[in-house]
Amino acid sequence: MSNAPRRELLKGIAAGVTIASVSSLSPASSWAQEIHAAPRKGRIKQSVSRWCYQKIPLDELCQRSAEMGLKAIDLLGVEEWEVPRRYGLICSMGYAGGGDIPNALNRMENHAKIEEAFRKNIPIAAKQGVPNVITFSGNRAGMPDDEGAKNTIAGLSRVKKIAEDNGVTICLELLNSKVDHHDYMCDHTAWGVRVMETVNSPRVKLLYDIYHMQIMEGDLIRTIQKNIQWLGHFHTGGVPGRHELDNTQEVQWDAVMRGIAATNYNGYVAHEFVPTRDPLTSLREAVDLCDV
Repeated sequence: MSNAPRRELLKGIAAGVTIASVSSLSPASSWAQEIHAAPRKGRIKQSVSRWCYQKIPLDELCQRSAEMGLKAIDLLGVEEWEVPRRYGLICSMGYAGGGDIPNALNRMENHAKIEEAFRKNIPIAAKQGVPNVITFSGNRAGMPDDEGAKNTIAGLSRVKKIAEDNGVTICLELLNSKVDHHDYMCDHTAWGVRVMETVNSPRVKLLYDIYHMQIMEGDLIRTIQKNIQWLGHFHTGGVPGRHELDNTQEVQWDAVMRGIAATNYNGYVAHEFVPTRDPLTSLREAVDLCDV
């Protein structure tokens, strides 16, 4: 399935990130509504990606997610970061001006704009308890992968101290170039790890999207465990189709979650599938499946 809704959202964010003033945060951000959460084992901290549930108001999605035992909401803009806190959640991955999927770090001309946005928004993320912000490589558009890696390393090296000083992690997303994001450069774990090793910061990691990497590589558990020191966040999605995590698709999700948990990973796993049935029922089933 096309990721058009997410691409359109990213285009809007890239055009002009809304900068929230910390002094203007709603009083509601300092307290959480009383939520009776379903008990969870706690080995995997689960989140849910906002864009997959756009027809559900954000406050409702937060409340229902909290009731399911989720810990966070993924992929929110700066102006939305305080909303999950009303329900005892956080935003686990924020948009902070890190470019968009086709246009980001692999081109030097994008670095100044990304740095400017991160200087404004990463301190806000720190104050709001947002642990991660997202960025991208950009598309190849004829550029060799070695040149793109060199440029991406330069861009991340330019902003890593901002992340380190604020205790927020910049996550470079791995995406497939076979089905959804043709020509995207950061489409294999090895390329991403090469970039991470050179940047070498505790606050610069990969967003390992399990859906995308199943399409490109497979070999999920071994790859995750081998490279866990460079992985800062995970996304889910059924393969093929990016729909429910059920018996219509090919990933054995409970096994993958056990593989992640065995590494003592303490970050978030965010569900990023597009439901084809009742969305909240599908989400609860995914949460149950991944609660290993």
